[in-house]
This record gives sequence, C-alpha cells and structure tokens, in this order.
Amino acid sequence: MTACIVGWSHSKFGKYDAQTTNETLVVEAANEAMAHAGIEPKDIDVIYIGNMNGGFSRQEFHSSLPLQAHPDLRFKPSTRVENACATGTAAIHMGMNSLAAKKARFVLVVGVEKMSDVDGPTVGEILLKASYAQEEAGIDAGFAGIFGKIASAYFQRHGDKSEALAHISVKNHRNGTKNPFAHFQREFDYDFCRTPSAKNPFVAGPLKRTDCSPVSDGAAAVILTDVQTALGMKRAIAFRATEHVNDFLPMSRRDVVKFEGPALAWKRALQQARLDLLDLSFVETHDCFTSAELMQYEAMGLTPEGQGEKAILEGWTLPDGKLPVNLSGGLKSKGHPVGATGVSMHVMAAMQLDGSAGGMQRKDAKLGAVFNMGGTAVANYVSVLEPLR
Repeated sequence: MTACIVGWSHSKFGKYDAQTTNETLVVEAANEAMAHAGIEPKDIDVIYIGNMNGGFSRQEFHSSLPLQAHPDLRFKPSTRVENACATGTAAIHMGMNSLAAKKARFVLVVGVEKMSDVDGPTVGEILLKASYAQEEAGIDAGFAGIFGKIASAYFQRHGDKSEALAHISVKNHRNGTKNPFAHFQREFDYDFCRTPSAKNPFVAGPLKRTDCSPVSDGAAAVILTDVQTALGMKRAIAFRATEHVNDFLPMSRRDVVKFEGPALAWKRALQQARLDLLDLSFVETHDCFTSAELMQYEAMGLTPEGQGEKAILEGWTLPDGKLPVNLSGGLKSKGHPVGATGVSMHVMAAMQLDGSAGGMQRKDAKLGAVFNMGGTAVANYVSVLEPLR
C-alpha cells in the first residue's frame, strides 16, 4: 500500500457543445478535486493528465492545461500520459510512482477526452489507431469491427451468447439510471437489446448498437497522496494492490478469445492483495462492448473459460448479486471518453468505498476493484481498493 485517493471530481459524461473544450473540462475537474481533498493548488507537487486524443482535438499538447486551473500551479511538473483506452489508469500509476519514489506528497491526476468535435467516421479512424495498424487497420467498422471479430470467434468456440450480451446491456443501462454522471440515464428492455431493429441494428459481427459504448465527452480527476499523509485527511481510499500487464499488440500473435493479459493482471493483483475474487464487494470493469464484459467475467476468474454467461444469466453480477459489476453503468451507460475512462472508474470505486455513491451505493462496500483495458486486451490494469479507515 503506497498511495491513497483523498479527493476526486467527475463531470457529467455526454456530448458537450463547441464552447466546452478539453481545457474547460480539465480546469473544472482539477479545481473540484482539489477542493474535495481540502488542499490548495500550491500543495500540488506533480501533475499527470491522461488524454488519448489521436486527432479528437487540435490541441495535441495537453500537459500544461491543468495549470490553467490556478496561478499557483504554474511551474509544477506536469506530464501527459497515453495508453489507449487505459490512459486514465496509466496516469494514476504514474502518480503512484511519484509518491513511491518520494518525489511528491500530493499528486493531481486528470483524465479528459472530448470526442464529439469530429464526425462518426473520424471517431472510428482515431480509435482504430489503438489496434495493430499493419494487420488490423482494414477491418470494417473501426474498433467495433475488431471487437465484433473477437465476439464472432468467441461464439464459434463457445456457442451463441447473444442472450447474455443483451442481459449485460440491460443491467448496465439500469445501473446507469442511478448514476447522475452517466451519459445514458434510461433503461433498455431485454427484447429491445436482444432483437435487431432499425433502432438497434447490427454494427459488427454479432454486436448490435446496444452492445457498444457511446462516443462521449468528459473529465474526471483524483488527488493522490501517501498513506501517512492520508491518515490525517477527511477521506482516504487506499490502493491495496495494483497490477499492469501488457500483451502483444497484434491479435495474430495471441488467442484473443482467452483474454490472457487481463487474466494475468487479475491473478497477480489478487495475489498481491491476498484476496479471493469473491472477497470483493464490487468490480468496475471495462465494458467498451458487452462482449468484453462477458469475456472479462472469465478473465477475472468468476467463471471457467467459455462459461461467462452464467454470471449474468444467474444474476451474479447484478446489484444484489454475489459480485456486482459496473454499478456505475459501466462504459456502456456511463460513457467512454477515452482519456477520462480509467480515472472515472477509480472515482466510481472510491465513491462506493466512501459511502457517497448515492443511488448507486452497494451496502457495506468494503473492497472494490477496477479493471481498465487498452486496445484488444493489450494494456491491462487492475486496482484493488479499500478504505484506509
């Protein structure tokens, strides 16, 4: 245990107008997180900003945008971090490294992305840059096409799991109605999610529109400090374990149906935390597509390989189940502004463990975990979190 989250902030995810920029989102998130932690801008020692960009914004150079939040942040060291869809958690890990090296006492981490400034085809082209371009750039339908290909391979090996995917979508949209920060805050019924229609067409392979996370804008921020300092603060959510595993980038070099990188990250994190999976009160996992959540049930060890559908069909991952997954609504309902996602997931977990999650709250939440994934199970991060006191 080397670090604690002692303050946070989270914007409403959705689609913002042209007057809202990455800069305005970052400034608001940074100021709200510092206020929540009860510290002043002058107390910040190091800043990390998570932003994938890749063409979403003309402003490619983001590292000094947090300094716009207050004059006292001028001259603070600040670095932009990028690791595809795991960018936010990568930035948090960099902050934790600064604390472990005793290079800082307070670290500000902000994740941000404004995706809606470009059209749909351009969004697809940008996200496809998180694949192995030499072999995968020609796959139709962008990143949805890549995950559609993976879902098709999974179905071929283990059978058609469309029923399970529809139930995952229903679950996450229902959870999202209780999250004031969520992009989507309305329920979809099972028949709508299960049945292709003009409003819910197939997008790629077996994946329909209700299986895909939306294009979103938003920001989230956390304040990190060391354990000793956190003991004297109003709130403190400690990292009991963290793990980062990268796999080969080309899908051709892996069995992508097995999600071996996520499985190894989960195994190592639980071993480090000296916990079994079902010791956890909840999990926030990276459901960029419903098929990804299904396969992550297996990677985290909730079910054997090929049997992930049991977890949703038997209600294990519902809010009242033995391991609730994505009480926030997940990426599917909450939204997926890429650079902000990992930070957002940690804020959602911290709120649960702080008892401040409102309608999303899991009663007596004691331990939580976050799984954030970059690319097709390439950059894999697991955090196990608990209240310090």
